[in-house]
Amino acid sequence: ELEKLYGKKITLAERELVEQSDEIVAHAKGHDAALLVIGDPLTATTHLDIIMRARKENVKVGVVHNASITSAVGITGLQVYKFGKTVTIPFPEINFKPEIFYEVLKQNMILGLHTLLLLDLKPKESKFMTIAQAIETLLGIEGKRKEDVFNERTMCIGCARVGSEGQKIAYGTAGHLKKVDFGKPPYSLIVPGELHFMEEEALAIWKLPDGKTEPNQKI
Repeated sequence: ELEKLYGKKITLAERELVEQSDEIVAHAKGHDAALLVIGDPLTATTHLDIIMRARKENVKVGVVHNASITSAVGITGLQVYKFGKTVTIPFPEINFKPEIFYEVLKQNMILGLHTLLLLDLKPKESKFMTIAQAIETLLGIEGKRKEDVFNERTMCIGCARVGSEGQKIAYGTAGHLKKVDFGKPPYSLIVPGELHFMEEEALAIWKLPDGKTEPNQKI
C-alpha cells in the first residue's frame, strides 16, 4: 500500500541490513533514500551509527522525529524520569541466550527505578515476543540464578499497541499478567520500581481485577 501511495519501491530492511548499513549509505550517495522505523529513530543506537557513517561519506542526512514508547509509557501513570536503563528481551537462538536484560532489571531494582523491557520482534517472520513469553523468560533465568529479582508475585505492567485507539494496558503480578490476552503486537513490559503515591493512584486504573496491589520493593 505504501508503494502505491508513494510510487516508490520499498525494501523491508531486516536487522542485519540496518546494522551493517553500508548498502543504505551507498545508495544514498546518488539517490534520495529514507529509512522508515517504528517509534523515534534516535532511540536506537543503530540509527545514530547510520547517520555518522553517512556524514563521513558526505551524505546529507535529515531526521524526522516521532513518538516513542520511551515517552509514551507515561500513559501508565509512571513518571518518566524515574525509569532506569531500557533494555530489550531478544528471542533466544542457538548459541545466543543472553541474560543482560535480567542484569539491567536487577540494577534498576536495586536503585528503586522502573524498567522498560522492549520485546523482540521479527516482522518478516511474523514473530513478536509476547508478554507471556517475556515473563516466562525472566522466570526461567530467575529459576537458574536465584537472585530474587523476578518471580510470579513481581508487579508488572503489560502494554500493547500503546498510543493507538486500541491500546491495552494491564497492571498485576507476573503470574496473573502472563494469562492475559493482549491482542495484537507490538508489546512491551514494565517492571515498576518504588512508587510515588501519585503513581500508585494512576496505576490503579490499569489494575487487573482481584489482583495483588502491593508495590515492588528495592532488592
